[in-house]
Amino acid sequence: MAADPRTDERIQQLLKPFHGFERKKMFGGTGFLLSGNMCVGVWKEFIILRVGVDAAERMLQQRGMKPFDITGKAMKGWVMAEPDTFETDIALRELIDTAIEFVLTLPPKG
Repeated sequence: MAADPRTDERIQQLLKPFHGFERKKMFGGTGFLLSGNMCVGVWKEFIILRVGVDAAERMLQQRGMKPFDITGKAMKGWVMAEPDTFETDIALRELIDTAIEFVLTLPPKG
């Protein structure tokens, strides 16, 4: 199953005001890289967020959050959000902001 096109479009619209984002097809979905670092993505109906270990541990205690595990091995510092966690643009924006905040702490790639 490909990335949900509606979710992909919503993320593209929310990221328009930011500089440094690149949209890329990856892991059977779509990834949005910030300064070369994966930040947020769409996989099937989920959004994938790179938030760091501390934020991921907190977020995984919330309803609708799952470990980012599409290969059989969960990736530390990443979470998958179920669609009901980002039904509104405000909720989606808050999730993306958490990922942006973390990714901005990483050195740029490429």
